[in-house]
Amino acid sequence: MLTRKQHELIRFIQVRLEETGVSPSFEEMKEALDLKSKSGVHRLISALEERGFIRRLPNRARALEVLRQPDDVGAKPSAPRAANANPAAAIVRPPEMRPAPANDVIEIPLHGRIAAGVPIEAMETTAMLPVPAALLGAGEHYALEVSGDSMIEAGILDGDYALIRRTDTARDGEIVVALVRGEEATLKYLRREAGRVRLDPANAAYEPQVYDPREVEVQGKLAGLLRRYH
Repeated sequence: MLTRKQHELIRFIQVRLEETGVSPSFEEMKEALDLKSKSGVHRLISALEERGFIRRLPNRARALEVLRQPDDVGAKPSAPRAANANPAAAIVRPPEMRPAPANDVIEIPLHGRIAAGVPIEAMETTAMLPVPAALLGAGEHYALEVSGDSMIEAGILDGDYALIRRTDTARDGEIVVALVRGEEATLKYLRREAGRVRLDPANAAYEPQVYDPREVEVQGKLAGLLRRYH
C-alpha cells in the first residue's frame, strides 16, 4: 500500500504526462501536494522509484516515467489541483500510447577555452556540452570554457562555461564574444563611444581595450552560464 501523498504524487505525475508529455517540475509537485520543501518531493519520488512505480530517465531533466499504477488506482482521490483537467486524462493508457517525456536537456557545440590569440574558428571541435534548455533562448548556440579572471565582477569565473548565442550584432552594455583583428577572441562588455569600440572587463585590475570598429567582429553574445562543482 502507498501512503496518501505517494498516491497523490503518482497521480499528479501521470495526469501531467497524459496532458503534456512533460513530467512536472519539483516546484510544481511541491505546490500540488502542499509540501513545505522540495526535499519532501525527493523522498516521495525515491520511495516510488524503489517500489517500481516510477523511474527517472537518464540524461534528461524533469523526466519521469510512470511504470505502473497502484492496484487500488480506482479508489484513489483525483490528482491534486487538477480540477480543470479532462477526467479522461486520468485514464492510464497502455505504455505504447503514452507520449514520451520531453527531453529538456540539449547538447550544443563546445568550442574549447576562450583565450587570447585563439580565433573562434580555430577552437571549433566535435565536442558537445549538455545544457538545460531553460538556460537558452531562440537561436543557434555554442559554449566556450572561460579562461582567466577578467570578468569575475560579472560573476563569470575561470573554468565556467559561457553559453553564447550566435549573432554579429549586439547593443551597448551586452557581454559579447569579440574577435579582435581577426586573431584574438575575448569575452567582454561591448561599448561604443566617439566612433570607437571599447571592450570593458569586469575586473578593476584590467584596463578597457579600445579599437577601431573595423578591428572588432561580434561573434555572439552571452546567453547563460554553466558552472560545474567538483
